[in-house]
Amino acid sequence: MSELEKIYGKVLDGGRIGFDEAETLYAEAEFHDLGRLAHQVRLRRHPEPVVTYVVDRNINYSNVCVCCCKFCAFYREPGGADGYVLSFEEIGRKIDETIALGGTQILMQGGHHPDLPLTWYEDMLRFIKAEHPVHIHAFSPPEVVFWANREGLSVAEVIRRLRAAGLDSIPGGGAEILVDEVRSRVAPNKCPSDQWLGVMEEAHRQGLRTTATMMFGHLETPVQRLEHLFRVREVQDRTHGFTAFIPWTFQPDHTALPRCRKLTSVEYLRTLAVSRIVLDNVDNIQVSWVTMGPKIAQLALYFGGNDFGSTMIEENVVKAAGVSFSLSREEIHRLVRGAGFVPRQRTMDYTLLEAE
Repeated sequence: MSELEKIYGKVLDGGRIGFDEAETLYAEAEFHDLGRLAHQVRLRRHPEPVVTYVVDRNINYSNVCVCCCKFCAFYREPGGADGYVLSFEEIGRKIDETIALGGTQILMQGGHHPDLPLTWYEDMLRFIKAEHPVHIHAFSPPEVVFWANREGLSVAEVIRRLRAAGLDSIPGGGAEILVDEVRSRVAPNKCPSDQWLGVMEEAHRQGLRTTATMMFGHLETPVQRLEHLFRVREVQDRTHGFTAFIPWTFQPDHTALPRCRKLTSVEYLRTLAVSRIVLDNVDNIQVSWVTMGPKIAQLALYFGGNDFGSTMIEENVVKAAGVSFSLSREEIHRLVRGAGFVPRQRTMDYTLLEAE
């Protein structure tokens, strides 16, 4: 029996693979074999033929940022002519539109704005909770670290204050690749990997659920993608606070990394499949129709994915890199059914809403 066959057997028997085994699987497994293996792992965890999704809207309350990440086409430096900060009233209008379309949550992220104090974000959260009944899935670990450093507070205190003001959960933004050798090259002004993971662990300690992401296909190696997965797995072993993992491919257009090539759909699907196999303690793996398009997202449901992500009534960051897909609830239902599954709307914590 070959080493690869031994790994296949271990995975199918419900065993946990180590780093070297994951490296062998990622590099040597035949494409369709890897997909079938990941799909079997998905069916063991979610035997029902259901694919979930959430109706929400990405609200970028500001595009002003001092991080200057090389992969970002969205941010504007302070003082730039097209920098903005949304008014609370404009944010409220966007939320009302989302709720009218059946939305249950908003995802909110902005840049590292040098002039907005923590109290501004607390006031924004209180305004939303007072005026608009919606789940607030907001900010990111680098933003939390930025505020803690600027205000002279601990990360724990920043999270405590945000929770008290109305924060319900934290998305996995700003992870990129959780290897500092890569982060220092693509996002040198953003918090290092230990701090990113530390924010998530502290959020979990305080009772907030979060997601984890991986943006891959820029300056990292395949081995460094695996390092990222294993770091997420280690935290999840301790906290069980991640609800989902969302890998998506870097879009190089209009960024400071234009020489990076766009990854192929095969490279995306291989990474998705390995994510499902390595992250044996994360319940849900989300497919990325935003960067890969709806047809590849359908195929990804047979490479380990069980969640179709969000309708993304509004999305600005990936769009700034020249990639724009948009799906309604009806289109998601059609695509999920077309792939052979039953679509079900969910909340952030994967509670299923009543079927229509």
